[in-house]
Amino acid sequence: MNVVSLFNGMNTGRQALENVGIKVNKYYSSEIKPYAIELTQHHFPDTIQVGDVTKWKEWDIDWKSIDLILSGSPCQDLSAAGKRAGINGSKSSLFFVFVEILEHIKKLNSKVLFLQENVGSASKLDVGIMSRALGVYPVRINSKLVTAQLRDRYYWSNIKTRETMFDIVTDIPQPKDLGIMFKDIITGGRVERVKSCCLMESISRVQHTQDGIKSREKFKVPQIYVDTDKHTCLNTGSGKGGSQKYLKHRNETTGMLTLIQENEIVRTVNKIEMCRLQGFPDDYCDILTTAKAGSLLGDGWTLPIIEHIFKFIER
Repeated sequence: MNVVSLFNGMNTGRQALENVGIKVNKYYSSEIKPYAIELTQHHFPDTIQVGDVTKWKEWDIDWKSIDLILSGSPCQDLSAAGKRAGINGSKSSLFFVFVEILEHIKKLNSKVLFLQENVGSASKLDVGIMSRALGVYPVRINSKLVTAQLRDRYYWSNIKTRETMFDIVTDIPQPKDLGIMFKDIITGGRVERVKSCCLMESISRVQHTQDGIKSREKFKVPQIYVDTDKHTCLNTGSGKGGSQKYLKHRNETTGMLTLIQENEIVRTVNKIEMCRLQGFPDDYCDILTTAKAGSLLGDGWTLPIIEHIFKFIER
């Protein structure tokens, strides 16, 4: 199978194909974050990096040979955690680049498969626009079924579809609920919440005071009580810091942080716990700092969900 992966991130699509036993011949990755590329090449050195998605017409690819195209186009303008600029926003409008590439491939290979993912909090209007552009309506799956994380997502795909009276819909069934709870994945301590809030690329940034971190409790964030003296929140953005005013604002407007506390000491999920929340092995991001790992995991796909979808690819 030859694959093009747009907005490739931490290469979850390739890992999922490997895990379900689908042989990959060529895997083209469009990604611009250096540490995302570093992690991809660490696990799959044969990945062909092609660069910026907006320059796709310059890529050296035999488009008619492509069997599968993957896209996790930016969600910032669609997510409830963002400004809700919509699908035509400056970032989320990159979805239409994916559509343009997909249509180009279809002219050469009508049997090409595709998978597009985006946030479950996208408006009905935007979901409708995306669905009409792709010719198929999505299935909605929450990662809570296969991990300890609440992560509601739409998946558009022609891997398995069915026709209704009016539309074609993605017909991937819901995965079995594995019953994995938050307490099952932490490296120590006890929890009050049974599921973690959704990991986001910027769900937390470094907090330097205990008061700043503990103030988040009123926003119903998940908490873990652990025997540790580490109390700073993990930087799951791009590694950049920020003022306490900015950090508190992010907390108040998202409420999506996973806090860990022992008496007066608090922290967020560590690197191992973040990997587990997305269904990856504990050591998958060992070559990265916690902040960079958090950025990729928070902005990425849930591995067991993608494996579940790929199991419906006809061999």
